[in-house]
Amino acid sequence: MTDFFTHSHAIVESTKIGKATRIWAFTHVLPGAVIGEDCNLCDHVFIENDVIVGDRVTVKCGVQLWDGIRLEDDVFIGPNVTFTNDPFPRSKQYLDKFTRTVVQKRASIGANATILPGVTIGQNAMVGAGSVVTKDVPPNSIVVGNPARIVNYVAGNDQPQTLEEETTTGENDLPVSGVKLIQMPKIVDLRGSLTFAETPGLLPFEPRRFFLLHDVPGKDVRGEHAHKELHQFLICIKGECSVVVDNGVVRYEVRLDAPTLGLHLPPMIWATEYKFTHDAALLVLASDVYKADDYIRDYNEYLGLVSK
Repeated sequence: MTDFFTHSHAIVESTKIGKATRIWAFTHVLPGAVIGEDCNLCDHVFIENDVIVGDRVTVKCGVQLWDGIRLEDDVFIGPNVTFTNDPFPRSKQYLDKFTRTVVQKRASIGANATILPGVTIGQNAMVGAGSVVTKDVPPNSIVVGNPARIVNYVAGNDQPQTLEEETTTGENDLPVSGVKLIQMPKIVDLRGSLTFAETPGLLPFEPRRFFLLHDVPGKDVRGEHAHKELHQFLICIKGECSVVVDNGVVRYEVRLDAPTLGLHLPPMIWATEYKFTHDAALLVLASDVYKADDYIRDYNEYLGLVSK
């Protein structure tokens, strides 16, 4: 007597099936596969030997999970999603070891998407229907298209936060603790406009370095890291861009669309810059010189550090 359900027309050769999992008609699970608890494997799913599926995973109809595929807990795989595990397939030629493809916790993949071998789809990410994923997908991002590109981030604010031109000069706290959107003064006369900040004053630290992001293709993404000790102050001096700020609990998207807006990022905030207009120039003031060991580039590592 098993503690999982198998349809009479399914072939289940594995003994490593978690309790309360449901395996429906015409699904074939090979002996080496490991399936977690409370999963739902719909009709016409095929699962090879070197496959691990976590708990509470849904795999809809018409999906094949080939050797090297890893699905973590609470993943959703839509109908007819295509996974691949050989970057240069040839008939009758076999790899000694297949490339590892990982779909991390709570990620979702829409119907008919194609996932190339060796990519990692970050936790809580969403892949749009019909997309072709050729590179790693960052955590919490929404990607669409061929090749798939980031178009948004999940679980943030519904609308990017900006300040109206008339907003009083000063700091504005955002839902992500410690991050501030700062309205700087604007002085206008016949000769043009002037904006400034100083320390002590609106500039929250004394800069030791600056860098400028410009000529960024509109579909590309910058940032995707946090700093252990560094403070940053972002000003889009021309054009527009969006910044997603994340403290491990709350994510929020800010639209920088005026040279009078500054965004203060304190240490231990995960930040991503994207949605650049073609003419965008993003000036970043930093509180210290470049130090490679100050960067946190892995989101899971960042979450671990934040939780402490």
